Amino acid sequence: MKNIEQDKLEKLLEIVPSSPAIRIAHFTDSGEMMTEILSDFCQKREYEYQINCTDNSFFDHISDKYKNMANIKTTKFTLERPRYMMQGKMYEYLFVTSSINEEMRSDFIKKVHGIIKNAGNILIFLPKGSYEERYSWITLLEEHYYVASNTIDDLFENYDVLISKKMHGWGG
Repeated sequence: MKNIEQDKLEKLLEIVPSSPAIRIAHFTDSGEMMTEILSDFCQKREYEYQINCTDNSFFDHISDKYKNMANIKTTKFTLERPRYMMQGKMYEYLFVTSSINEEMRSDFIKKVHGIIKNAGNILIFLPKGSYEERYSWITLLEEHYYVASNTIDDLFENYDVLISKKMHGWGG
């Protein structure tokens, strides 16, 4: 992941309400700056932050940094797992910066559906201007019971952010 502008990511995080006990999960294969910004945000608000590292070397690189933080957990995570649920936790916000192969995206969307709370949001970071990839993701999201998909394409220099909401009581 290319570096991300801290001020702009903080602006995006304004969508997260200042409520108690919010959980944020993040699927990532690189991008230490983003994990730092998200962890600082979660530390300040006492939110839980689950970092699912889909790249072993990235996990090795960042795991020591967060090992003594009670509300931040790093996990070595393979996308091929049969289920993504861990310890029965569900998340209000799910950030996706990992590169997900096209043939794996449908399974990924199905599996994350089970860990996002009803009316929770998935935020997928896409390369800037990748319209074909954007529409492919939107189609998959709609097929798997997500609604209100929108793209923020004027915030980051290198990324567009696709945000979609898991509808209450739909699918599974």
